[in-house]
Order: sequence, then C-alpha cells, then structure tokens
Amino acid sequence: MLRTAVIIVVLLLLAFVPSERPAKGVRIASKKDTGSVILGELATQTIRAAGAPAVHLQQLGGTRIVFDALHRGEIDAYPEFTGTLRQEIFAAAGLSSDDDVRKHLAELGTVMSRPLGFSNNYALAMRRDQAEKLHIQTISDLARHPNLRLRLSDEFLNRADGWPALRQRYHLPHEHVQGMDHDLAYRYLESRTIDVMDVYTTDAQLAQLDVRLLDDDLHFFPQYDAVFLWRADLASRYPKAESALRSLESQITQNDARELNALVQSGKATEAQAAAEFLRTRLHLDVNVEEPSTAAQIARRTREHLDLVRRSLIPAIFVAIPLGVLAAKRPRLGRLILGAAGVVQTIPALALLVLLIAPVAYFGLNTIGGGSVTAIVALFLYSLLPIVQNTVTGLATIPPELHESALALGLSPRFRLWHIELPLASPAILAGVKTAAVLNVGFATLGALVGANGYGQPILTGIRLNNTALILQGAIPAACLAILLQLAFELLERHALPAGLGPKSPSLEGRG
Repeated sequence: MLRTAVIIVVLLLLAFVPSERPAKGVRIASKKDTGSVILGELATQTIRAAGAPAVHLQQLGGTRIVFDALHRGEIDAYPEFTGTLRQEIFAAAGLSSDDDVRKHLAELGTVMSRPLGFSNNYALAMRRDQAEKLHIQTISDLARHPNLRLRLSDEFLNRADGWPALRQRYHLPHEHVQGMDHDLAYRYLESRTIDVMDVYTTDAQLAQLDVRLLDDDLHFFPQYDAVFLWRADLASRYPKAESALRSLESQITQNDARELNALVQSGKATEAQAAAEFLRTRLHLDVNVEEPSTAAQIARRTREHLDLVRRSLIPAIFVAIPLGVLAAKRPRLGRLILGAAGVVQTIPALALLVLLIAPVAYFGLNTIGGGSVTAIVALFLYSLLPIVQNTVTGLATIPPELHESALALGLSPRFRLWHIELPLASPAILAGVKTAAVLNVGFATLGALVGANGYGQPILTGIRLNNTALILQGAIPAACLAILLQLAFELLERHALPAGLGPKSPSLEGRG
C-alpha cells in the first residue's frame, strides 16, 4: 500500500506541475497555409519593430477556428480575406461590399484594415497538357468530363463559397469528390494521380508547375483582398500595435505575395526570414530574426510535447481505472462505459478537436495556443479506452478460487479490491497505461492544428512546404519518445509490480 500511495502522490504532483507561462504581448494568429503564416510574421515583426511585444500563433486550423478565437479574445489579430468574410463567415448576412463587412465587424468589436495591396483568389487548376488535350479552359467545361478526379482542400469542400455552391452554380456532375490537404494535392496533381484541385492565386507552386487556372466564366468567386482583422480594444491596450498594422496597408503587391510564397516554398528562407527581408527592404524597418538551432527547437518541442502528454495521460489514469473497476463489477454499466470509450476512439482526431472547441470555450478555457485545453481534453478522451479495457480484463481473469477464498475468510469488498484484486490485475492495468501512453504521444502531434505546439508543429510545416527534413524533425523525436516511454513502463513492470507478478517473475515461471 505504501508503494501504491507513493506512486499516486508522484502522479498527482506531475499532473499539476504548472505549464510554461505563455508569452505576453499582442497575439497574432495565422492559418495553416504559407501565405497566412507569412502575413502573420509580417504583422508580428512590424509590431515588435514599433516597440510593442508580440507573439505569433502559427498554423492554426481553418477559418472558423481562427475567427472565433478572435471573437472570444484568445487572439488579438490575424490576416483574412474580404471574400472569405462575405461569403463564408458572414454568408447569412448578405453583405455586398467591404464597407458593409467593416460595419458588421465593428458591431462585433472587430476592426478591419484597408486592403494590404494584393488579392488571393480561389481558382480551379489542371495540368496544362491535360487541359489542352480535353479542350478545357473554363470551369463550365468541366461539366463535359464527369470522370475527372477532383480533389479539393477540406475547408473548400465545406465553405459557403466553396464546392457545394460552386457545383450548383456550374451544374457540375462530379459526385465523388474527396478532401485532401492542399499542399499534398499539388504533389498528386504533379504525379497525375488527380486531375483537378482548388488553388490560391498566390500559391508559389503555380509558378513551378505547368498548370492552367480555369476561367471562372460565371463569376462565382468574389474578390479576396488581403486585410488584417484585430480586436477593437487593441488600440487601448497596445496603441503602437494598431498603427503598426495600419502601416502594412497597400504595401504588399500581387507580385510581392507570390515571391514571398515562392521564397518560403523553395526552402531558401523561413516565413520569419522572408518577412524580415521584406520589411527591411520595402518598409526600411530595423528587424532582425534569429532562428534557433535544430537542437534548441527539438528541446523546446520535447518540453511542449511532454507537457501535453502528462496533462492528459495522468488524469486519464485516475479516471479510467475506477471506470474499469466499475465496469468489471457492474457488467450492464460496463457495456455502456466500454461502448462510450470505444465510440470516442472512432472519432477522427481532427473532428474531435473541432467538436471540443465549443464546450471548452463555454467554460472560459483556452481553446488554442500552447497548452490548449482542447488538445488536452481530446488526448485525455483518447487515452481512456486502453486503460478501461485492460482494467476490466485484468479483474475478469483473476482465478475464481481466489475470490472464493477471500469470501470464505470474510474479507470486505474494499479490502479484497485494494489488497487482492487490483494487485493481481496490475500487470494488465499497467499494460493498458503503457498502450495509452504510446498512443497519446502519437495523437499529441495533431494538437499543432490548434496551436498546441509540440512535435506536430514541424510535421505540419514540413507537409505544407514539402520538406521531408522538417517532417522528420517532428516524426523521429515523437517515435523516440514513444519508445522511451515504452521502455520506462517495462522497467516499471519489473520494479513496481507486487512480488510474483512481474513480467519475468520466477514465481510465475515453470509451474505445471
């Protein structure tokens, strides 16, 4: 019992060790496309050059996630496009002009800048040789070719200004259109695995690949002028920040946007370096970017990743083991418990993250950024099933004669549970915890989609930039961490389990 009490105390201390405090200052966010990250860096560095502190939360999920975070006050500013505001965010309001959008935003306590100088419109693209062979020049022409393989970004598939409305406007017959990561789609288009994809007109890949942008002959897509949105109270909290954001209005041309994207996509510069060079040469700002070494980045991400794992796995242990005991003692209730935990496992990780944002926000907890409660709750839920299931299995496989002996001795149910049943089931329970820990490390990489950082950050960036080295910079440490955790649990099995129950205990070997 003393050993068990010590383990419980240590776990509780680990669970409640405070996380690193988030950096203070103006919180700039960006979506997970390269152009948005560059604009986020331009805003962050311009604000810093003006003398105000700023932090950049990079590569957050889709449009609605970032806009809602701005509305809740979890971020202070982010780059957006006017067409997205009119046709996606405020689709139901029927806003017809930028002035209407600006007034509507003001009612929500949000300010919209004047256009930054370029637009980033949606378009559909094909390989030029295939388009010429099939005589396809416009989106309307696609209707004559129902067998073309369309792969569209997940966000575009569900936007009000995306595929459903586009298909209806052009009467397109393509039914089996699937979602695909935007940057991966370029690779598949190049390899001729797909035929048509959605693109942004400032994508750097457009200059690298020989593609044709199909003419929007029915004028479906609106104008997507780049702007910044920020909270109205930013001027009172950081007066220099608002003037810094204003200084970027009308400063970025269409060619500038393409060149910045190309510079980053080619691997010649990071988003921060490309933004700094632009600000030095075009706005003559004194900005300097120091990129940390690879070792320093891995060390920081390891701390972030371990923070996500401990804050989700340890509470899961304290919840799942009692649930497993309850499920084993009450079979009818047990089926419900195991069924609910199993259903959670079937929900795709990205979907679960999005579904959890609303309830987490309802309780006033941070949904995005470092230590995101959204990510922690998702990881907590994913960790339950292996531990609950193994607890039930461990208790169910205790030999019946031991139960009979305990009953014959008149031992109380509580005594039997703590001194006989749980010790005998502990190898199975610990195996469940080990499985949950390994799975948790892998799932935690998806936390980067809500800005929770960790090893998922370089993986997302590597996919976006088609940079295998960056992907491995997150994937290899994550795999190593999972292996180390597995080894640690094996050592724990050898030294922490009750005598006679270890994996190589002599008392369990050689019995006939």
